[in-house]
Amino acid sequence: MKKLILSVLLLILWVCSEAPIFNGIASIVSGETNKKPNILLLYMDDLRPELNAYGHEKIISPNIDAFANRSVQFTQAYSNVSVCGASRASMLTGMLPTKTRFINYSTRVDVETPKQVTWPRLLKDNGYTTISNGKIYHHLDDRMTDWDEVWRPYAFDENDQGLPPIDYWQSLWKDYQRPENIALYKATDTGPAYESADVSDNTYIDGLLTEKVIRDLKRLKTSHKPFLLTAGFIAPHLPFNAPTKYWDMYDRSEIKQPYNNYVPKNAPKTSISHWGEMRAYTGIPKQGNVSDETAISLIHGYYATVSYVDALIGQIMTALTELELDKNTIVILLSDHGYNLQEHTQWGKYTSYRTSTRVPLIIHLPTMEKGRKTNALVDLVDIYPTVVELLDLELPKHQLAGESLVPILNDPSHYGKSHVFLKNAKGYSIQTQEFSYTEFIDDNNQTFASMLYDHRTDGDENINVVNEASYADVVAQLSALLHTKYLSNILGDS
Repeated sequence: MKKLILSVLLLILWVCSEAPIFNGIASIVSGETNKKPNILLLYMDDLRPELNAYGHEKIISPNIDAFANRSVQFTQAYSNVSVCGASRASMLTGMLPTKTRFINYSTRVDVETPKQVTWPRLLKDNGYTTISNGKIYHHLDDRMTDWDEVWRPYAFDENDQGLPPIDYWQSLWKDYQRPENIALYKATDTGPAYESADVSDNTYIDGLLTEKVIRDLKRLKTSHKPFLLTAGFIAPHLPFNAPTKYWDMYDRSEIKQPYNNYVPKNAPKTSISHWGEMRAYTGIPKQGNVSDETAISLIHGYYATVSYVDALIGQIMTALTELELDKNTIVILLSDHGYNLQEHTQWGKYTSYRTSTRVPLIIHLPTMEKGRKTNALVDLVDIYPTVVELLDLELPKHQLAGESLVPILNDPSHYGKSHVFLKNAKGYSIQTQEFSYTEFIDDNNQTFASMLYDHRTDGDENINVVNEASYADVVAQLSALLHTKYLSNILGDS
């Protein structure tokens, strides 16, 4: 009898521990107003999942970590294309990149996919107030009709140069605060790759952005309409500029270069980036490696900018709670892609390596009190159908490439997708839970190099095993998948 009672108790505990962390879409709608949930999108640039919440102790990010601890945190989320403009276009349209679409930072949704209803536009058409603050689309003036309001620091201020907002913003976004760097930037249109300035949190552009977002929350508090409010942070994008106090959070002597600052064994030459974006900054050599001292400063600067934005996110989340908007607001935090901090000799993004493609993705629903991690395989095109289902909207008639993450939010033990498709320059990749397979395909649609990394034994991708006999079947299967399901992505528009 005692054994039976014990068994029943254990069963009850197991059921409770595995219970859904939210009880369906209806449960996230405010009972007082019956208003559809709001969306707060915290969109970061170049953020790799190197946070405490992701099992790393190098970066100090207490506010993001606290947010993750009461949300669903995706540990295997990938950007479909690891460069700003193209990634953002893909995520906001729900469409995958192809040979001729969403190629690089210069991507424009209004030019490349003018008929696609983006999910901000879908929300606007369904009665949402939509506000774009900061960097959401790469270009300030791309798809402005998606929003009731578009704002970036300084962009719409009057200027004595007679420049339109898009050009004026382009001349200011590097946002140096030290006089010598301001002068250099004005004179040469370049400047150092990092800056530590003894200024307040609200001095840099991301601080001004945060103040605007909090003002919006206060204004939207009294609105009878649901809202999509965005906070598009520049950091930790180059240049790595942050108030000095965030640099001082780190002991420089404890900052280390990555152990795998070498080209992976058997890696094709084309897979290694020449990091042209970084080389455009003052003090960075046009060829060859940076000095060890410069490398440490760059990594230090990256860490400082992440900690800076972490503090700003803390301010926004505090305001959301104090205004009691947290009770009916879905919060999504993500990055457009990862970033290489000298892994495999590379600085920057836009490579087919995991340091470029893997991103943090954290989703909080108002009914969640305790968070869970999920290892489900997902990609950023999944955001669109997820938002549609969470808000109980009708899917648009056009095709979406992603799958709703609601089943995973309900049960984080869900496996997720069998694979995701990624494209970076001429590299076309299939990412699974176990492998990353890439073919480099030229303009004549001929494969001229390939690589396979076994994440079961080589998560840091240091040995290309594509030509090893024991992996022949894996290569054959993934190559066949790439050239059948994603043939149209490879061929592009004729």
